[in-house]
Amino acid sequence: MYPEIFHLPFPHTYGVLVAAAFLTALWLAGRLAKQAGLNADNVTNLGISCALAALVGAKVMMFVVDVPYYVQHPAEIFSLATLQAGGVFYGGLIGALAMAAWYLRKTHLPVLKTADVFAPAIALGHGIGRLGCFSAGCCWGVECHLPWAVTFHDPVAKDLVGVPLGVPLHPTQIYEALAEFAIFAVLYRRVQKPHAPGAVISLYLMLYSAARFVVEFFRYHEQGNLLGGPLDTSQWISVALFLVGAAYFVARRRNGVGLRPALSRQSSK
Repeated sequence: MYPEIFHLPFPHTYGVLVAAAFLTALWLAGRLAKQAGLNADNVTNLGISCALAALVGAKVMMFVVDVPYYVQHPAEIFSLATLQAGGVFYGGLIGALAMAAWYLRKTHLPVLKTADVFAPAIALGHGIGRLGCFSAGCCWGVECHLPWAVTFHDPVAKDLVGVPLGVPLHPTQIYEALAEFAIFAVLYRRVQKPHAPGAVISLYLMLYSAARFVVEFFRYHEQGNLLGGPLDTSQWISVALFLVGAAYFVARRRNGVGLRPALSRQSSK
């Protein structure tokens, strides 16, 4: 679409929107942290640390899911195109979770309560980031001839991410962005209401993994599905994350604990 804002090596539209996504998500997480009675500075620092870990994790996952290509073209690992590529979101999520586990232990922030305030922020930021993907042309869909198909024509997009030009494609970036904005609306409304710690982040895991699972059927994957099976790597991860989120609800119900915190004696009078 519009891979460059200016005719300069930088900034590309993708980078600008990703930066906007990060700052927006960080601001929202800090705001929700204050409402939840958490240390906003620690939550903000956690967000910055997780973002850096996510960048590394997304790149690592990008290499993992396309090992044959990088084995044949090792120089591409250190190329400008690889540096500019966003990587695989699930790799970034895994990297962010690993960093979060370490940081939460260090600062003694409550794990589930902190995760809940981040859930809407992640959904909103990811949705904005997917608009950046659309502007650059990355994460494109398979060929289609539906009324809402998109066709890329800018050679810069081809050079940056390899998207085919002149071919009508599923706008998978828009599919996911719309899904993320809808998920954000649900989570933001949920986090404002009384809820048990972990209810919001587990809901995010289920909603996003379900949306991503469906969108993956319309995305183009040069490396094919994992081990030649029916699902790609992101879909298997989606299944795993959905089960993790669902397990939270099942466990709480089996333990006889509702999804809302118990009312205090004073409020129950």
